Amino acid sequence: MKQLVFVVLFLLFNNNLLSAQNHEKEVSEYLKKEMKEQNIPGLQITVIKNNHLILSKTMGIANISFSIPAKDNTIFSINSIAKIFASTAIMQLVEKNEIKIEQPISNYLDGLPINWQKVTVKQLLSHTSGLPDIEDSNNEGLIGGKGQDSAWIKVQKMPLQFKAGDDFSYNATNYLLVQKIIEKYGRMPFEQFIQKNQFDIAGMDKTVYGNSFDAIENKSPTYCFYYLDKAIGDYVKGKILIEVNESFPTMLRADAGVFATANEITKWIIALQTGKLLKNESSISIMWEPIKLNNGKYDGFGGILNAYALGWPVINRENHPAVLPIGGGRASLAIYPKDNLAIILFTNLSGIPVHEMADNISKFYF
Repeated sequence: MKQLVFVVLFLLFNNNLLSAQNHEKEVSEYLKKEMKEQNIPGLQITVIKNNHLILSKTMGIANISFSIPAKDNTIFSINSIAKIFASTAIMQLVEKNEIKIEQPISNYLDGLPINWQKVTVKQLLSHTSGLPDIEDSNNEGLIGGKGQDSAWIKVQKMPLQFKAGDDFSYNATNYLLVQKIIEKYGRMPFEQFIQKNQFDIAGMDKTVYGNSFDAIENKSPTYCFYYLDKAIGDYVKGKILIEVNESFPTMLRADAGVFATANEITKWIIALQTGKLLKNESSISIMWEPIKLNNGKYDGFGGILNAYALGWPVINRENHPAVLPIGGGRASLAIYPKDNLAIILFTNLSGIPVHEMADNISKFYF
């Protein structure tokens, strides 16, 4: 009997090993094809199954100018993926009974414009608040062009975009207010709160907040073929690869401005899903639940990202639903809760459908 059990376990182990090797080959071939077709200099990918890392791979070039290859410790800009840390911070404060997401933000922040006061914390997190945007899409900066303090004064005088809950409008003002709430009720600066209550717990010593021009060890530049044509006020694709120069204001760090490796974010995901960051499973369910508008419909970025939760874009579908945060058109983090699967894909090329790439890779593991 013991021999039979040993044989069964031996066969299962070898079958799993062979399956993992086949998946790694499939993923590598797929990524090589995408890198060639889209001219992606370098990337990192990790795959998590049942809260265990089953694949970690780095490919290509981190720094084109100096021909430096990408490595496991290469740091990539993950931009708006930063919202997941802010959202988790809010849920940590909810678990401590400091705030309630269904309550108006006027319960937690003083001095807000009258027409902002009935907006809820949940509507901030889900970009359904209708608040005006503090960012100016025409000049790649903040409105007014005179710095973050001036922009904050100016945005409070602007009209609402729509009645709260009527529509989805992705904008930084929401997370500026989220950051203010975290700092007030977390009783410390935002970045310090995230470091203490998330990064330190997950064992992340290489993940940092900053700007693209900051000198950070092992950081890859971010590249792009698109540039803002101010004559037409829109982005156009050029033929020359350029380095992206991005500044993330300190009052908007809840919105964007994180630099990390795929392995570091792997630690964070495992910490989240094993109860180290949030004690209650229901907190994660609340955070990942797609939000309905007042008309009962869902809205999101479009394409497969057809809904939005609390800081997490959502693939709302019957088979293999997912939360799939994206950052700067170059980084993605796909979690498939029903499949116990997560895929982290970071690249150093902006303007590519990296979320679709991650979703395509997931199909090798279903």
